[in-house]
Amino acid sequence: MPATSTGSCMTIPEFTLAILLLLCTPGPTNTLMALGGYARGWLKGLPLIAGELGGYLLVIVPVATLAAPFFDAYPQALVWAKLAAGVWVLYLGYRLWTSEKQAKEAVEISIRQVFVTTVLNPKALIIALVIMPHGGLTELAPWLALFAGLVLLAANGWIAFGSFMRHTERFEVKPIVVRRIAAACLVLFAMILASASIQSLA
Repeated sequence: MPATSTGSCMTIPEFTLAILLLLCTPGPTNTLMALGGYARGWLKGLPLIAGELGGYLLVIVPVATLAAPFFDAYPQALVWAKLAAGVWVLYLGYRLWTSEKQAKEAVEISIRQVFVTTVLNPKALIIALVIMPHGGLTELAPWLALFAGLVLLAANGWIAFGSFMRHTERFEVKPIVVRRIAAACLVLFAMILASASIQSLA
């Protein structure tokens, strides 16, 4: 892959490992992907990957090509972006917890929810600012292609995990329990994110 004048100096193996570690870490997007796999099953849950990949690319491409110097010059803007992400994740967790669906039903996760959550996911900015090389779109194209493949791999794993939890014969997990565990994880993530952002503003 071509080298870029700024940004990440990682080799391909280092880049791959860094992205996979980040994508496999539990967070708001992965919570939705697992919950989507639980609600829809593995095959019907695969379209959710389009929402995740689209959300990541919407943030990463402009930041890596244009906005990185802006965030370097105005670090407060990055803090406010993280606060906005925390508010969205908190709202999503609240909606999951207070869903009026009956206990026998699994909550429906939409591509739009996954897309918006991924756009507001701090992982997108971390990837764009720290891991992804910075440069022109032509220079970034091979790295973006590799990133897209890694997203497909990791997202498929989370969907499969959720589907496995639905179909396992060893124990039965009620949809309402899965929904509320997911909601609790989202709220906890939002609190951690908000706390770190407020400390940065102090």
